[in-house]
Amino acid sequence: MTLLVFDSGIGGLSVLREVRLILPRRRVVYVGDDAGFPYGGRDETALVARIAALFERYVGAFDPELAIVACNTASTSIMPALRERFALPIVGTVPPIKPAAERTASGLVSVLATPGTVARPYVAELIRRHADDCDVNLVGSTRLARMAERHMQNEAIDADELAAEIRPCFVEREGRRTDIVVLGCTHYPFLVHVMRKHAPWPVDWLEPAEAIARRALSLLGEADGWDTREDVAIMTSGLPPAPLEKLLAGFGLAARAPLDGPDLPPLG
Repeated sequence: MTLLVFDSGIGGLSVLREVRLILPRRRVVYVGDDAGFPYGGRDETALVARIAALFERYVGAFDPELAIVACNTASTSIMPALRERFALPIVGTVPPIKPAAERTASGLVSVLATPGTVARPYVAELIRRHADDCDVNLVGSTRLARMAERHMQNEAIDADELAAEIRPCFVEREGRRTDIVVLGCTHYPFLVHVMRKHAPWPVDWLEPAEAIARRALSLLGEADGWDTREDVAIMTSGLPPAPLEKLLAGFGLAARAPLDGPDLPPLG
């Protein structure tokens, strides 16, 4: 009973936290494509080819009963190709725009994500379908994902740089203010407590992790028993350095070397 959790790096650990709470009896294999990180701004065709090749390798090796693409940028481009190629259920990650539209009081909502995510037609369609009555502000950050990875490994981050990255999310218009910021990258929840300190006013920060885990549970149901095999993490760049290995261990993941296989398609 294995779950495959895939991300461009270690941001998907925010999804893993909820998976552990909601589907606790399964074994987890976490695959982080840190050799290709970050995905934001990558050529979409190259990104699809690379992720499909990684899925071929790790789905074949671990035979998971379900896979989670814990990356917004990847999910908004790769899901049709993966579902066409693989028979197992695959749960993607999309910005929680619908719940934001349902909760906002001011009607001003910001979506904070990578440039690749905010530019995807899928996101525009989510806004059209679920937030047509709202004023949705799309903010593509080029730095926050890297900052989150550094922060998660106890490296210092520049508070002024972070404040500059989130500042475009905060809009004042005709006496109204942004009251919800949608986190469209799974790395960003690890920075929320820092973002709160540097936000010009309080907002709700919405992340999709719980919804992803509950969707996986709805597809699989409760497990009959406990899978006692160890949970593992595989980073595509190789065995992780000590700080990252310690972080992964803190999430209950044993670091393992990447599997051999054909060279992965490069990212443009």
